[in-house]
Amino acid sequence: MSEWKKVKIGDVCKIVKGTTGIASAVPGEFPLVVTAVERKTCSTYQFDCDAVCIPLVSSSGHGKKSLNNVHFQSGKFALGTILCAVIPNNPDELDARYLHQYLQFYKDTVLVPLMKGAANVSLSMKDITGVSIPLPPIKRQRELAEMFVTLQEKQKELFTEFEKQTEYAKQLRQNILQEAIEGKLTADWRKQHPVQKGNPDYDAEALFEKIQAEKLETKSTKKTVAPIAKDEIPFEIPTGWKWVRLGGICEGFMYGTSAKSLPSGKCPVLRMGNIQNGKIDWEKLVYTNNDEEMEKYLLKQYDLLFNRTNSREMVGKTAIFESTQKTIYAGYLVKFRPIKSSPYFVNIVLNSKTHREWCNEVKVDALGQSNINAEKLKNFITPLPPLAEQKEIVARVEKHLEAITQLETQIATRETTTKQLMQSILKDAFEEG
Repeated sequence: MSEWKKVKIGDVCKIVKGTTGIASAVPGEFPLVVTAVERKTCSTYQFDCDAVCIPLVSSSGHGKKSLNNVHFQSGKFALGTILCAVIPNNPDELDARYLHQYLQFYKDTVLVPLMKGAANVSLSMKDITGVSIPLPPIKRQRELAEMFVTLQEKQKELFTEFEKQTEYAKQLRQNILQEAIEGKLTADWRKQHPVQKGNPDYDAEALFEKIQAEKLETKSTKKTVAPIAKDEIPFEIPTGWKWVRLGGICEGFMYGTSAKSLPSGKCPVLRMGNIQNGKIDWEKLVYTNNDEEMEKYLLKQYDLLFNRTNSREMVGKTAIFESTQKTIYAGYLVKFRPIKSSPYFVNIVLNSKTHREWCNEVKVDALGQSNINAEKLKNFITPLPPLAEQKEIVARVEKHLEAITQLETQIATRETTTKQLMQSILKDAFEEG
């Protein structure tokens, strides 16, 4: 096969700047191409042709060079003022769909490097005219354009399936946690280990009494928790379990430091962003060098951290501090620890659907802000299984969640492989000449 010739965009296309103010556009029957993937609408149109629409401003702003999308649009359409339309002079020489696929695929190497500016990074139409592109015979361009469309449709189908599988894995994870706290996950275990009255390993009432005795002995709380009303109970629990308030089986309930943290220092300070999926995420840490803070807010191994404020998704997130590293925590977190119960079981409860629903009900404070303070948290009601069953629940949940994590990894791997295969096919097609 003979080599494809190279041409400059300015020699085979005209470039026209958009004239429609995106914010002031009157909605109507015509597509309005903007920088985002989704089109807006407009009552008037500027073009009636096939065109490649290129944003002239950085997608990320803040002095960074980036282009998220290069668009293809056909027929009558309007174009935002911060984009330009690249229109082939002769559609029988250059197919606009082929040009779009090429510029979208190579945007980071042929367009983004041309962007200039310190704060307001932009791309000039003059620089676009100088971009070189391979020009196959028109028949081959159209064949490639059709092939690309087919590949993208197939890729979209696959990614939709990946999204469904990911959501299924997420729901499966929630189902496991919910079945665990309702006693369904260990129903067979209880048949082999019946209730033994007075034994905290097999009788939650005895365990609760033991916890109260320790609280009294250590004077770990000054207030008694309110009794639980029947209408507060969200579901039935097995014989031998007990409904309790979190403040009745845990101690500590302290807010973290409100002092400003440092980008580096002696001691990490965990913040709300470090609470992810029931675990501590040790990325993006901040620090303190204040010895008084380090003493006052020091975390102990197996403390639980609860995110008490911010967005709907963030409020109520919890994690176990498993480390022995000297670490403190920020003011938007509440620290507490279970007494004579498994912190891992309590963490399972606090990551369950039941707890999430409770958080959504009580999270708005008197000022209308999303906030669950320590007193609200203490009043959350939780099922309390006997100690031996707590351990069994934790072991079974960990086993199930490990399998779900492996499933999620497989889904992510298939998605990555699909993307890489798509990229390889496109690269080979563009370089075949």
